[in-house]
Amino acid sequence: QVQLVESGGGLVQPGGSLTLSCAASGSGIRINVMGWYRQAPGKQRELVASITRGANTNYADSVKGRFTISRDNAKNMVFLQMRSLKLEDTAVYYCYVKNYASDYWGQGTQVTVSS
Repeated sequence: QVQLVESGGGLVQPGGSLTLSCAASGSGIRINVMGWYRQAPGKQRELVASITRGANTNYADSVKGRFTISRDNAKNMVFLQMRSLKLEDTAVYYCYVKNYASDYWGQGTQVTVSS
């Protein structure tokens, strides 16, 4: 079993920045993929960015060049640096990890971009 704790969400003005963090814990874990999804009101959950244990990254087209995902394998943490935030980035952001063949999700953290 893997537990995920997210932090870093909040309210920010357009053009601003936020960094999300997610810490994974559990016994005997070996996480391959870590990532972030988001879900805006009335929309489906979508992949924002993911990173493998070997640091291969994948980004949604809508965030390329603005968001950066990184991870600390020793601490089982994943980070999402978000810059040049837009109104349409407003959503609940969920941390995601794949531990062996099982998927785990965080509870979500709200990111609101508003002037």
